[in-house]
Amino acid sequence: MQSRISPFAGQLAPEELLLDVAKLIDSYYALKPDPSVATQRVSFGTSGHRGSAFTSSFNEQHVLAISQAICSYRQANGMDGPLFLGIDTHALSLPALETALTVFAGNGATVLQAKPGEYTPTPALSHAILKYNRGRTAGFADGVVLTPSHNPPESGGYKYNLSNGGPADSTATGWIESEANRLLASGLAGLRRVSHAQALQAPTIRSYDFLENYVAELGEVIDFEVIRGSGIRIGVDPLGGAGVHYWPRIAERYQLNLQVVNQQVDPTFRFMSLDWDGRIRLDPSSSYAMQSLIGLKEKYDIAFGCDTDHDRHGIVTPSGGLLPPNHFLSVMIDYLFRNRPRWRADLAIGKTVVSSALIDRVAKRLGRRLYEVPAGFKWFAAGLFDGALGFAGEESAGASFLRRDGGTWTTDKDGITPALLAAEITAHSGKDPAHYYQKLSAELGEPFADRLEASATLTQKRQLSKLVPAQIHATELAGEPLSQVSDRAPGNAMSIGGIKLSCANGWFAARPSGTEDLYKIYAESFVSPAHLQKILVQAQQIVDGVFAAE
Repeated sequence: MQSRISPFAGQLAPEELLLDVAKLIDSYYALKPDPSVATQRVSFGTSGHRGSAFTSSFNEQHVLAISQAICSYRQANGMDGPLFLGIDTHALSLPALETALTVFAGNGATVLQAKPGEYTPTPALSHAILKYNRGRTAGFADGVVLTPSHNPPESGGYKYNLSNGGPADSTATGWIESEANRLLASGLAGLRRVSHAQALQAPTIRSYDFLENYVAELGEVIDFEVIRGSGIRIGVDPLGGAGVHYWPRIAERYQLNLQVVNQQVDPTFRFMSLDWDGRIRLDPSSSYAMQSLIGLKEKYDIAFGCDTDHDRHGIVTPSGGLLPPNHFLSVMIDYLFRNRPRWRADLAIGKTVVSSALIDRVAKRLGRRLYEVPAGFKWFAAGLFDGALGFAGEESAGASFLRRDGGTWTTDKDGITPALLAAEITAHSGKDPAHYYQKLSAELGEPFADRLEASATLTQKRQLSKLVPAQIHATELAGEPLSQVSDRAPGNAMSIGGIKLSCANGWFAARPSGTEDLYKIYAESFVSPAHLQKILVQAQQIVDGVFAAE
């Protein structure tokens, strides 16, 4: 469990723990996955396929197979528009880009990518797809971003976004995953590719300025006039990620008093403090990983960081340090629905089943419908695209919301706009978001929450993901009668890939991680920290019982 905190957590990594980049890239090309081994097959979790070249779970053959599968999927579905392509700053992202280009060029796909040496945040890719497709009736664009998000430096990742700009749905990823694994099993028979040199010369491979197109329209989402007029001091740590060149451009264009405190790009991420388990993880919601920015909290009126592909945010306040993600989700929702007068009255609020129940109370007070779904931002894409959702967020610090006029902004997680919204809230109210949260929780009830993580085998993850209410024999939770036991989300009736137990004043949910070899227990109490601990103990007992029963 996460209670076993590494003695190195919060400290810079010693040299011997840093990634050997050359060895990793050698492994990317040299190691061949065995498709008969489950952990070496293509697997699209909550946010694409992820793995490491060291463990034969993210290697050249994976990228070749997935890229060809996407080309085949596009052809089978009559998708002939351009494919936007971006990368983050992980060591495996550039080799994966070079591999993918050989396949896309070999299949004659038109690719729009950033200029050499530039990186592309996930929200900038989503924005580019939506901007290109606006007003079109055919030839729609889609996109790929090569990123493992906040995962450790040795990780690689492959995400596919549909023409609505959001993460591919289960139908698309299921087809692509199956086809990619068929290709792996066949020794890549039928693969169409050219050399990398030929790909670079192909007329179908073109350049696109993600940075300028994204930054130029940010004023349609954030009230920069109030931020600029307040003169507040803003600190930003891109955590060596894909948005490192975006923040100086944002400061310049919108004339903000904004300082980028770390402009380093280093695939070892040696400047990061170690996470709770003693590993480097680019998680802006982790107080262990965000030590450098937290240490500067009194130097700025508001500060924030984003993860490697900039689809997650971490908010640091002078009054409260790093704000827990659930706290800021509640603050954003309350602020936005009170300060966006051009938004429609019927807009709903999207949340995941493991996000704070305080959001339920905020939504009820605002008179807004709540749309509660399983973990994974793909469940929000359609609602953000058609304007049914004004806001969508998940407890892992991922969120997106509409433009100020109610139009769609991005349909994938956007770490940049929530971070800038923290500055708008501070400038507008004269108080940072931690103060806003204190007032909110005083009015609606203060939740006490925690999330525990522990290692899990593939078998254990499968056991947990297939839990059904009939397997739960408990009748109460931390001394209160159970009000609900569910394996499905109330918003769309889809499986949550785990189980959730609720009582009048608390709840817990247990589910496997979709991106790492972990399982997670989320819990919340509106009574006390002691009540929360009772919930956590009972939750762990239930999970242990599931594993022991097999």
